[in-house]
Amino acid sequence: METTVEQKLRALYELQKIDTKIDSIRKMRGELPMEVKDLEDDIIGLETRLSKFNEDIAGLKKLIAEKQAFIKDALALKAKYEQQLMTVKNSREYDALSKEIEIQGLEVQIAEKKIREFNVQLEQRTADLQILTDEHAGRQKDLAAKKGELDEIIAETEKDEKELQVRSTKAEAEIEERLLTAYKRIRKNARNGLAVVTVQRDACGGCFNQIPPQRQMDIRTRKKIAICEHCGRILVDAEIDAVEA
Repeated sequence: METTVEQKLRALYELQKIDTKIDSIRKMRGELPMEVKDLEDDIIGLETRLSKFNEDIAGLKKLIAEKQAFIKDALALKAKYEQQLMTVKNSREYDALSKEIEIQGLEVQIAEKKIREFNVQLEQRTADLQILTDEHAGRQKDLAAKKGELDEIIAETEKDEKELQVRSTKAEAEIEERLLTAYKRIRKNARNGLAVVTVQRDACGGCFNQIPPQRQMDIRTRKKIAICEHCGRILVDAEIDAVEA
């Protein structure tokens, strides 16, 4: 048996009522899901930066340790050359050893300067790491609070939402594909998610623009699908909720 236009309108309006209830439940969550996602993204970014800072600190410590080992070896060589200096037999050997002692001394000075520079960098990186660690801990605390709030709302509404979602899917199955596609398109573009609205006080229930009397009469007859000329929503008469004869 072919579905009448009135039956199609009733099916669309019923689907709209169900989807509006789902929207209301999701609205209760407000911006929480987005806030949770943003915090999770922030934490991932902070963890990447923390990892980089820890790598930098480990690298600086390694460089300092290498320079300290170098200084130790240079001082050992310097001491060795100074010991040999006591037993030289001619001025050529004396000059050569003196030069080596001088070189090792300069190498030690250069290495010590590098260590001071590395220590300054290490101090700064460590301070930055602490700031970042505190920020990370703060974000984790915020995330736990937001997640707790969101989980509480979901727990309160999850059963109702699932039931409504089942009803929505069932209602969609009763609507022909062409109309359902149009409904979803209009709903997606509508700021309040309303694709099907009733005529209220001679105006569109979605955009509130006036509807001519003759057009209102056509809508009440439910003989064809009426679209608001201003916002594109599907229009139904206010008595559409009445029990079908």
